[in-house]
Amino acid sequence: MKPTIIIARPIFEETLARLREHFEVTDNQADASWTPDVWAEHLQPFVGALTTGANPVNAQVLARNPQLRIVANMAVGYNNFDVPAMTAQGVQASNTPDVLTETTADFGFALLMATARRMTESEHYLRAGLWKQWRYDMFAGAEVHGSTMGILGMGRIGQAIAKRAAAFDMDISYHTRNPRSDVSYKYVGNLVEMATQVDYLVAITPGGAATKNLINADVLKALGPQGFLVNVARGSVVDQAALIEALQKKTIAGAGLDVYVDEPNVPAELRKLDNVVLTPHIASGTVETRKAMSALALANLAAHFAGGPVKTPVPECRS
Repeated sequence: MKPTIIIARPIFEETLARLREHFEVTDNQADASWTPDVWAEHLQPFVGALTTGANPVNAQVLARNPQLRIVANMAVGYNNFDVPAMTAQGVQASNTPDVLTETTADFGFALLMATARRMTESEHYLRAGLWKQWRYDMFAGAEVHGSTMGILGMGRIGQAIAKRAAAFDMDISYHTRNPRSDVSYKYVGNLVEMATQVDYLVAITPGGAATKNLINADVLKALGPQGFLVNVARGSVVDQAALIEALQKKTIAGAGLDVYVDEPNVPAELRKLDNVVLTPHIASGTVETRKAMSALALANLAAHFAGGPVKTPVPECRS
C-alpha cells in the first residue's frame, strides 16, 4: 500500500502526477485557504505532507497528528517548522536549498535595481497618462554601479547576490553572527555600523526568533536618507512598523520588499507609499526553479519512505 500524503498548496500537474506514482495523494489544487486549526485537522489521516512554508508544523499540530512521519517544505526557509518538536516526535523535516539560489539572487538584485531607479513608480506615472513631456530630473534615481552594498546573511544566496554586486563594481561588506573564512568580502561585526557604511542594505538571512526585528529603527536610522533597504529574506527580519515610519518620513531613501510580517496581508500604509517597491514573495518564481523545488520535495518524500536518508534535511537534522 502506498504511503498517504497531503499537499498543502497547488503544484505543477506534472509533479502531482509523479507524486501519485509513489503515494496516495490528497491535493489542494483548488488552493483552499486553511487556518492552522483546519490544517491540523486535514493532516490527521496522513503520514507525509508537502508544504510551501506557510503551514505551521508546531507542537500543537504535532500533538493532533502522531501518525505524521515527514513534512517536506517546498522552500529553502522553514520558519513554519518547530524542528525540536518535530525531532522529538520522530518527524523528518526537509527543505529545498540550492535549486533556488541563483534565481533568488537574480530577483534580489533586480529588486534593488527597480528600487534605486524608481522603475515601478515611473511605470505607474506613465500608465496613468501623466507623462506629457521629458524633464532632466524626471524620476532621477540613485546610482547602483560603483556604490556600496551591505549584506545581512552570507549563505548561498547572499554569496550569489554579492557575485552580482561585484559585477557592478560595488564595494561589498556583510554581517553575520561570525565571520566566514570562505569569503573575501569585508566583515562588519555590528549591523548598525554596517548600515552607516552602505548605500544598499540587503537582507537575506533566515527567519525565526533569532533574527526577529534584526533590522530595527536604529539600523534604519544608520542607513540614512540616502540608503535603501532590500528584503528577500523573511518579513520578520525587519521591524515593519519602524520601516513604514522611516519610509513615510523619508529617513531612508526607499525599500524593495518581497516578504512581509503577516503574508499575504501587506499594511495599507506600505501600499500607499511611492518610495517602496512591493512584490508578493516571488523571489524564486521562475517556472524552471519552481519545478526544481517541487521535484526536490518529491525526492525527499520518496527517499524517506524508501527507508533511506532524505536528500536535503533541514540543517538541524543533518547527521
